[in-house]
Amino acid sequence: MAYWLFKTEPDAFSIDDLKTAPKQTTLWEGVRNYQARNFMRDDIKQGDLVFIYHSSCKQIGVVGVAMVTQQAYCDPTQFDLNSDYYDAKATSDKPRWVVVDVTYQYHLKKRVSLKDIKANNAITDIALKKGGRLSVMPVTKADWDEIIKMSMRE
Repeated sequence: MAYWLFKTEPDAFSIDDLKTAPKQTTLWEGVRNYQARNFMRDDIKQGDLVFIYHSSCKQIGVVGVAMVTQQAYCDPTQFDLNSDYYDAKATSDKPRWVVVDVTYQYHLKKRVSLKDIKANNAITDIALKKGGRLSVMPVTKADWDEIIKMSMRE
């Protein structure tokens, strides 16, 4: 099993939206960065755990956990003219983008803010500390465990 962090803007799609989705599952659409896409296509596997991270909001940080329940497949929104994620260069013969399905697991007891992550010297490898802007990024087991511990502190 591997560990990941998926960023989302809660005004567009939040951990609460995932929890209330049918079967608490959704396809993780709209990734339009090649490195993030490559992680989804090549590395993310069914059963991997994912931190859901709210960004571009007043209270940014890790807010919950999801599980990958379907490995990468073609992102249908790239072909949808009405979608914000439409890509005119994508064709059914040569799709450019993929999605994975994620299923809600739980809300963290306490949100773990970016400020707290950056201040924690026990967290060493997460790209967030280095100004990482990817919407999909790997998380080491050690960093995952530390963020989980942080979410349980009062």
